Amino acid sequence: MKIVYYSFGGRYSDNPRALHQRLLTRGDVDAEHVWLAGPGHAAAFPAGTATAALRTPEATAALESADLVIADNHLPAWEKRPGTTYLQTWHGTPLKRIHRDALFTQPDGEDVMSALDDDITRWDVLLAPSVAAAVPLRAAFGFPGPVPVTGYPRNDALLAPGAVERRAAVRAALGIAEGTTAVLYAPTWRDDDRFGDGPDFRLQLDLQRFAQRLGGEAVLLLRLHYLVPDALRGLDVPGVLDVSRHPDINDLYLAADVLVTDYSSAMFDFAVTGKPIVSFVYDLERYRDVLRGFYFDPHEIAAGPLLETSEEVLDALAGLEDVRIRFKERYEAFQEMFCHAEDGHAADRVLDLVLDHREVRP
Repeated sequence: MKIVYYSFGGRYSDNPRALHQRLLTRGDVDAEHVWLAGPGHAAAFPAGTATAALRTPEATAALESADLVIADNHLPAWEKRPGTTYLQTWHGTPLKRIHRDALFTQPDGEDVMSALDDDITRWDVLLAPSVAAAVPLRAAFGFPGPVPVTGYPRNDALLAPGAVERRAAVRAALGIAEGTTAVLYAPTWRDDDRFGDGPDFRLQLDLQRFAQRLGGEAVLLLRLHYLVPDALRGLDVPGVLDVSRHPDINDLYLAADVLVTDYSSAMFDFAVTGKPIVSFVYDLERYRDVLRGFYFDPHEIAAGPLLETSEEVLDALAGLEDVRIRFKERYEAFQEMFCHAEDGHAADRVLDLVLDHREVRP
C-alpha cells in the first residue's frame, strides 16, 4: 500500500503528521509512506522519511500511484486513478468563513477558486472535528460525500498519557522558568495584510507594554499564522519568544497556560486542554463585515472574554483566575459544542475508517 501525505505547503505537520505517526506506532499496515515537501521544509522531516518535492514530476507521480492520499489543504492538480482514496482532513473548525463563503477576494480570486474547486472533486472523505463544524465545512466546499465526525487526529497528543512530561520538556527547551505564566499569542492572518519585501504587517498587541506589565511573571510565545511566519523576523522584546517556526503547535498548546487569539481555529484545539482562552478582537466588525464573515457569532460562543485593547488583554492575563471563574459555564458549553469528539483516539478512528473500508456515514 502506498500512502502520500501533504500538509500546509509541504510541511511535516498537522493531521497528516498525526496519522502518519499513529500508523507507524500501530504497525498493522505494510505501507510505503511518501510526503510532499515544500521548498525550505524538506530538512524538517524526520530522518529516513521519504519525500517528493512539491510541484515536481516526482510529486505528481507519487500522487498518481497512491492508494491513499491524506491532506489537510488543497493539492495541486493531479490525475486521480481509480481505487485511490483521497482523505481531506482540513485543518480546523471554521469560525471565519472559508472558500467561496469568504467576503474578501484577491484580484486573481476566481482563478484560485476554480483550482480549489477542481481539487474538491477528487475528495472521497472530509473529516469534521465536531458536529457543529461539519455543517459549515460541507456547505463551504459544496462537498457531497461523507463528512464523518471523528475529532482531529492532531489533538490526540493533547490528551496523551505523556502530555504532562511533554509540557515540562517543551517549557524547559524554551527556557520558561518554573512558576512563569506562558501566554501563547496566536492571531490569524488578515486577507488584506501585505508582507514580504517591505512588509506592512502590524501586530496590534503591544509587546513592549506586555514586557512592562508582566515581565518576570509571564513570557509571551508569539505564533504567527503559517502564511506569515516571518512577518516579524528579528523581533527583540524582553520576555517575548517568536515561536512562529516551531515545528509542532501541540508543543506550544501544552507549554502554554493561556491562549490569546482572535478568530483563529486555534481556540477550538486549545479548548481540549481546558486552559483559559482570551480573544483580542480589536477589528471584529471589519473582519465580520468586510474581510471574512463568521459561521458562529463570537459574542454567543466565546469561551472567554472578547477584548478590544491591549490594556484589556493585559488586565485579563494579570487576573486569569478571575477569567476562569467568570467564564466557567461558557467554557464548558464551548467544549461541549466543539470538542465533544476529542477523546485522544481520533487517529485510530480515522485510520480504521479509511484502511478497513468501513461504511462511512455523512
